[in-house]
Amino acid sequence: MNRNLCLFLKSLVNQGNTFVSTDYALEWIKEQNERVEVSVDQIPFSKLKNWKLSHNNLSHESGKFFSIDGIDVSTNYGNVSHWQQPIINQPEIGYLGFITKEINGVLHFLMQAKIEPGNINYVQLSPTLQATKSNYSRVHKGNAPAYLDYFKNATKDQVMLDQLQSEQGARFIKKRNRNIIIKVEEDIEILENFLWLTLAQIKELIGHNNVVNMDTRTVISGIPLGDLTSESVEVISIFEDVKWNSFNKGLLKSYALDVNSYNSLNDIILFITGRKCELELEISKVPLMSLNNWIVGDTAIYHEEHKYFEIIAADIKIGNREVINWSQPMVKPVQEGLCAFICKNINGVLHFIVQTKMECGNFDLIEFAPTVQCLTDNYKNNTSLKTLPFLKQVLNAPKEKVIFDTLQSEEGGRFYKEQNRNLLIMADEDFPLELPKNYIWMTFSQLQTFMKHNNYINIQARNLLSALSFHNINS
Repeated sequence: MNRNLCLFLKSLVNQGNTFVSTDYALEWIKEQNERVEVSVDQIPFSKLKNWKLSHNNLSHESGKFFSIDGIDVSTNYGNVSHWQQPIINQPEIGYLGFITKEINGVLHFLMQAKIEPGNINYVQLSPTLQATKSNYSRVHKGNAPAYLDYFKNATKDQVMLDQLQSEQGARFIKKRNRNIIIKVEEDIEILENFLWLTLAQIKELIGHNNVVNMDTRTVISGIPLGDLTSESVEVISIFEDVKWNSFNKGLLKSYALDVNSYNSLNDIILFITGRKCELELEISKVPLMSLNNWIVGDTAIYHEEHKYFEIIAADIKIGNREVINWSQPMVKPVQEGLCAFICKNINGVLHFIVQTKMECGNFDLIEFAPTVQCLTDNYKNNTSLKTLPFLKQVLNAPKEKVIFDTLQSEEGGRFYKEQNRNLLIMADEDFPLELPKNYIWMTFSQLQTFMKHNNYINIQARNLLSALSFHNINS
């Protein structure tokens, strides 16, 4: 078995030999929150420093960071064929990276207690390095991010994971980040707001509301556990730290490449290729000031029906960032969202109901998404319950079938206090295998295979997959 895979698995399964306890980590992040001085005030667009709201867009005077643009969208996907909206245009590829190191024989991840102005509780556990190109290029004239040189100078042998993954396709236009994990052998200086945690501890902390940030979740979702074989699964299953109930057994088998899956990899490729050939998407840029059904006010850009989201201007003061005072636009939600996977053991192997979802900012029309994804409209209404597949099953799932249920923040650097309910639901044995046209059964290994090829698994699905663990389940 690949050595990196062994290291990841041991860090995932083993609950002993940790550098600090998980309880200590929770207390530590609480103390970080209590110590921090943060002020975020909504201001008029005219008060934004170094930003300009023009007829065409809202942009930074440097031409860097990001802009808020207007787009016109036409498609044959879904019930709405044409609309206009604001969208974040940030073509830069940023770093989301972890430094890892073996401590007491177990791989540990260097976590950062990072303050983001849009976080629900300001400080959350982020990757070692979380920086846009404008940040690490120091366009803001602030300090360089800590540990940047470890990633810039990493050798091929040090890199354990390196992927380009998409951001929210309904909010960003073709945005990607570099998700990277490197391993070091030498001792490194640990700064005040950094902490070593194992993969098992990170996943346990994901079970708490708004503790682990979105960038951490997207990186660890890509960790390659899908190179297992059925034979190696049988060996791993003797690990003493794992309680081998039906969910865990199904999950472990779902990691295996040669498992008896409901659909073959070729079936899934044919499925998504067919969907892409059926769909049409045309996007053109339009002036921000002339968007249909959107109102540009002094302090917000919002939809005339007060739904979807708003664009606001924020003045921000934070004590320990590279820059301690700045202003910027942010996306503000108008309701809480819902993302959920329904899963089922098929022939003893855990499978997930995955949908193909088109969002206007996607690189290639559609990406694989959770069974239910409701982010930009109110799902708690009769129309949604009647028309959206599987929503009723998710909302009415009995407690004993809920594997995972938490509130998780979106990325706090662009989104202001946005959180979504994340659920994993275990279906009954008599749950039908036949699915609607836009849905397909996939194993974890199959999802991982597509994740390696970039821009196939959307960020909402990756966030949910990051929570999968042998320890933090309710069943």
